[in-house]
Amino acid sequence: MEPSSSMYDEASTIFSPDGRLFQVEYAREAVKKGATTIGVKFKGGVLLLAQRPEVSHLVPSASLEKIHRIDDHIICTVTGLMADGRHLIELAREEAQLNRIRYEDPIPVKILVDSICEYEHLYTQFDGVRPFGVVLLVAGIDSRGVHLFSTDPSGAYLGYKAICEGSKSQTAMTYFSSNYAPNASLGEALDLSVAALQKSSKKKLTPEMIDAAMIDAKSGFHPVSLEMKKKAFGK
Repeated sequence: MEPSSSMYDEASTIFSPDGRLFQVEYAREAVKKGATTIGVKFKGGVLLLAQRPEVSHLVPSASLEKIHRIDDHIICTVTGLMADGRHLIELAREEAQLNRIRYEDPIPVKILVDSICEYEHLYTQFDGVRPFGVVLLVAGIDSRGVHLFSTDPSGAYLGYKAICEGSKSQTAMTYFSSNYAPNASLGEALDLSVAALQKSSKKKLTPEMIDAAMIDAKSGFHPVSLEMKKKAFGK
């Protein structure tokens, strides 16, 4: 008797005959419906930019925080299921603090990302759990340099020079492939990110509709000012 195709559809731990884990793929679809998020390396640092979700005007903008500090040297932004994202952010913060307690040293960025993705991978190996429907863009600086990583619901991760995740991300990635330049300044990275975001959106965007923050070795983490965002949108 041939096994039903729904058998592979319902379980996150069973491969289909063509080598697919459908529940992991469905988690990826949840990411594609999330708000657009962008990460771009510039000379000496990383810029993160995220489009705020469209909600009621009764919701204060302060409650729509999209960029989160993990440690003094690491920040991240999330797209997909935000409840899943909050859980992974708290896990990352705990890992960063435990590393400081154990070794009296900031956690290397790649080690933190590896820990997050190892945890995500566990949720593809056991019955009764589901994969995380979220992608984290993790940016940071450590003794090994400047880093920008993108995680995946499967537990995989890759380092990038420029990356876009969420709704219409492929349009932005095509734009990055043609226009990204190494050693760009912060202003140039912001211009590039805003241009990519506008190309991936069907409606006109304004500076108030995005969150942007950067991290570098000199000044650490700080939000990008509204004036800088207005300047980038004005071009």
